[in-house]
Amino acid sequence: MALRTTRGDPGGPVKGRGAPSNLEGRYESVRREAVDDGWRRDDDALPPIRTEVAHETAKSIIARNDSPDIPFDQSINPYRGCEHGCVYCYARPTHAYLGLSPGLDFETRIFAKTNAAALLRKALAAPGYRASAIALGANTDPYQPAERELRITRSILEVLAECEHPFTIVTKNALVERDVDLVAPMAAKGMARAYVSVTNLDTALARKLEPRASAPYRRLETIRRLAEAGIPVGVLVAPLIPFVTDRFMEEILERAREAGATSAGYILLRLPLEVAPLFKDWLATHYPLKAAHVISLVRQTRGGKEYESGFGVRQTGRGNFADLVGKRFDLACERLGFVRRGREPLDTSRFRPPRTGPQLDLF
Repeated sequence: MALRTTRGDPGGPVKGRGAPSNLEGRYESVRREAVDDGWRRDDDALPPIRTEVAHETAKSIIARNDSPDIPFDQSINPYRGCEHGCVYCYARPTHAYLGLSPGLDFETRIFAKTNAAALLRKALAAPGYRASAIALGANTDPYQPAERELRITRSILEVLAECEHPFTIVTKNALVERDVDLVAPMAAKGMARAYVSVTNLDTALARKLEPRASAPYRRLETIRRLAEAGIPVGVLVAPLIPFVTDRFMEEILERAREAGATSAGYILLRLPLEVAPLFKDWLATHYPLKAAHVISLVRQTRGGKEYESGFGVRQTGRGNFADLVGKRFDLACERLGFVRRGREPLDTSRFRPPRTGPQLDLF
């Protein structure tokens, strides 16, 4: 029997990490459990779990979808896994495909697609390629900590800017400000838009919920700086967690509007596959007194289940609580003058394929 190559389960919350455990992925044939054998002393501390970033040679770079409830059909994810550690992240189950845990492994074992820009250049040069906006950050955050040194997202933006190819960015990290020099000129031509995700306005809660993302106040400042640079910027209240973060929704929208955001969207908490036990473990660890009520509300929005994957309900849920959230959001957006996310198309008419060889210089 092959054993999964991963770090052991710490058996409790880990400072600076979102997932409180390293549960097995759905494809694993073994299960591990922390057991007190009597030998560990109270002052014995487990070594810190460090982030490992592996360089990956990807085979393709543009992911495509035809989902009717997603406002884009092309996306790029420069990284697999995300050090931000957001416990609710719906991308966590993808680590199971690697034989790793969607728990702590997802946020400490990162795979960086170092050949992303070269692959993108090749894809855009293909004879049958037709331009449509490419979304950066649809799965994992393109501006997570590893990007500061590796600059893979920036290299992708350089190719897109060179080809005048439209794109959108979704992030929780202020590092996006570094690339204003690339994004702002594209935005001026109607070919770029950015979205900043803000889930709550409580620093202590954010430290537990999304420990290595930028602090909430810093994300609001990022909205301001992007807007001042002339970049159309939207705010995403995503995810909205019943009885944990939903109380912040109107204030987030108000503060984002004051900072210069012009569009807004929200997503109700999603708990697919391994995310459900991870999130319930997180609740039991940090908010044991409200855990049962939160999960009850989640089930009320998902037809009695913990998750529904059907188009049209997976983003917003259904039932009385989900309807109330939707009405609150709509009223706040109307009062503040927001437009809904994804309604304004980006310009694709300027796209020109990249040069792929020196022989093209002759023309």
